[in-house]
Amino acid sequence: MTSPSGPRSVPPLEPPGARALLGEYQLAVLHRYGTEHNIASGEILFADGDQNYDMIVLLEGEVNIFEYFGKSNENVLITYGPREFLGEMGLLTGQGVYVTAVSISEGRILRIPAEQLRVIMSEEADLSELILRAFLVRRTRLTSLGGGPILVGSRFDRETRRLVAALARNRVSSRWLQLEGSQEAEALLRELDVRIEQLPMVVLPGGSLLLKPTSLALLDALGMTDAPLRGRSENCDLLVVGGGPAGLSAAVYGASEGLSTILVDGTALGGQAGTSSRIENYLGFPAGLSGDELTARAVLQAEKFGVRIKIGTSAVSLSSEKGLHRVRFDDEETINAKSVILATGARYNRLQLDRLSNFEGVGVYYAATQTEAKGCSGGTAAVVGGGNSAGQAALFLARTSLHVHILIRSSSLTSSMSRYLIDQIEGRSNIDVLPQSKVTALLGDAELEGITVKNEESQETSTLPICGLFVFIGAEPSTEWLGGQLAQDGHGFLLAGSDIPEPQLEDAHQLPLTLETSRPGVFCVGDVRSRSVKRVAAAIGEGSAAVQRVFERLASTDTPIA
Repeated sequence: MTSPSGPRSVPPLEPPGARALLGEYQLAVLHRYGTEHNIASGEILFADGDQNYDMIVLLEGEVNIFEYFGKSNENVLITYGPREFLGEMGLLTGQGVYVTAVSISEGRILRIPAEQLRVIMSEEADLSELILRAFLVRRTRLTSLGGGPILVGSRFDRETRRLVAALARNRVSSRWLQLEGSQEAEALLRELDVRIEQLPMVVLPGGSLLLKPTSLALLDALGMTDAPLRGRSENCDLLVVGGGPAGLSAAVYGASEGLSTILVDGTALGGQAGTSSRIENYLGFPAGLSGDELTARAVLQAEKFGVRIKIGTSAVSLSSEKGLHRVRFDDEETINAKSVILATGARYNRLQLDRLSNFEGVGVYYAATQTEAKGCSGGTAAVVGGGNSAGQAALFLARTSLHVHILIRSSSLTSSMSRYLIDQIEGRSNIDVLPQSKVTALLGDAELEGITVKNEESQETSTLPICGLFVFIGAEPSTEWLGGQLAQDGHGFLLAGSDIPEPQLEDAHQLPLTLETSRPGVFCVGDVRSRSVKRVAAAIGEGSAAVQRVFERLASTDTPIA
């Protein structure tokens, strides 16, 4: 098919960190994991859409990386030479590749299969750091270019916006061609003979189509999911439901201590922290790290210790009998576990505004990743909320937006935001804070054009022209699927340990351990727990601590582990 994208001017070099010149010792180490091959001029080393491809280390010669290779608008993104390596995050996550690598001279390469690359990431610390940093930067650049799957659908269609969110939360580089007013979308539909009623449509790298896919089907087609055991059951020592920092931590520590462990998340790994552009108060990272990097590192650790990871499928019910807990998922799989750790987190509250649903995902957002920020590049954005997530979002948006407004209900940020973020916000001339303010209306028809803001002290109303509204206010726990079986506080967050009133304990003879819910053997960590500390480090600590409590409970009931 002809790509719908027109010619674009691309910088000749990738951003700092994307290129890496390997030293002699590093090349010698890599030779232990790969095999040498001679290449001819014009040889394709991997192609757009390939699901299985190798990391390529160039020993001699040069290779061009093409976008839309062989199409009328093919574009060279970068040229690599000797002692550089080719590849990006898809090699580690199982996704297919979105670009094509073609040699432009005779040469010699070292091919390292994906499974051997994972061994390198586990065993070779220096190389692991170098490779991971380069892969992350390359994925960021692909996202900015809009490479990868092409989604066609209406901005008013809930299913289309669900797919947009699934791609963004899973950090999949993609392009969205909105049906409304897009000549590219219309031309693509005519070319592929796809009718409006068959939308949303996803064109995958390589040209295959998905019509009206579920989120799970889309992620599966991209190589990001495990094959479900439909209608069947699987057994494990520990089931972790929720893949944010707390859940990832629990899975890593559980598996490293010998528990057969399964980790499941309905949307994407990383949780709310995974959407953060920069976490600067996490111990051991003085320069900070992105949520994407934290998630990537944690997933590599989990896979190293043998955690089975499922994404794109949500838990729908929990039942327990004789110390065995059964969780059923919406892909028809059931998992039986001796212990369960609930790390399902919380969702940001929605503003109570007319026409809000018309703009969610297309002007109103609940995350501030590179995908959402693209819509406000060079424009004005507004962030609602006074917590750390709101502060991190404002600073990230300020890099590419002309101006960022932060709207808060209180008189200042000091009561709800970390000092290091406040200092950075105060130092940015293109960020201002509007205290005691709330959004009362959304303005615009086809797209978000502005908001009406009311100052609750003066009662004055004003209009702010903006192109994106980012909402980080309060949160409600993701516990509805539990059907009220476990003790909760007045806001629906799970009670644990000594916080549980005695009448709500399922077994009065077994006092709950720290982080244990009202049902013995079922624990909760992170934002889903009542009175939790809303910090990444605290969530990670709870995940590891919960595993210790799991061992205590298994020991108290003489339950053997696999």
